[in-house]
Amino acid sequence: MIGLGTIINTAGIALGGAVGYFFGRFFKERLQQTLNMACGVSVLCIGVAGTMEGMLSVADGSLGSGRSMFVTLCLVLGGLIGEIVNIEGFFERFGEWLKVKTGNGGDNRFTEGFVTASLTVCIGAMAVVGSIEDGIYGDPSVLITKAVLDLIIVLVMTCSMGIGCAFSAVPVAVLEGLMTLAARLLKPLMTEAALANLSLIGSILIFCVGVNLVFGKRIRVANMLPGLVIAVGAAFIPS
Repeated sequence: MIGLGTIINTAGIALGGAVGYFFGRFFKERLQQTLNMACGVSVLCIGVAGTMEGMLSVADGSLGSGRSMFVTLCLVLGGLIGEIVNIEGFFERFGEWLKVKTGNGGDNRFTEGFVTASLTVCIGAMAVVGSIEDGIYGDPSVLITKAVLDLIIVLVMTCSMGIGCAFSAVPVAVLEGLMTLAARLLKPLMTEAALANLSLIGSILIFCVGVNLVFGKRIRVANMLPGLVIAVGAAFIPS
């Protein structure tokens, strides 16, 4: 069934948010801070692992690195486009709209939790590659694995940042659903090179989300999302 992975992923996030919301009050503030930090470190490690996989290689028994210029161009050009369009501002406005519509107008943490959780679970190799594999091959296994990870992450984040984190299920359902549909329609164009580029840049953006979780908001990650589109386009440029 095409789209099954998106459905399971969305349900996992909603479940994690609900459990965190109803049982989060049993966690002391110090424990919540520790859990949030642990969540951030986990996201950092996921990002680092994906980035190393895409940039490091073994040849003749020695470890080498590459694609530095490719990464730099994707992030710089993507960030430039994102800042002009102000994608992060859209996420924040959408979060404020959701806060009012869901009766959480008095919750000052709602938007912060929504934006942070959305960026954590929406971008990265697993979201993109999983949606594409679901769309092209009808294989939801990557998104099912991501659903388990997202359930835990959103549960922990909801305990410390509030119910806004649970509503990250909305952009996940929309974005992963659209990517799955697009992959189905553009099946002939999704080459291995395009998937590899998406995975690399997505992992770097996940690392940036982890930095924000651990050290406070320092990087406008959403404004760097156009780098994913540039990464795909680069796969079709003759070398």
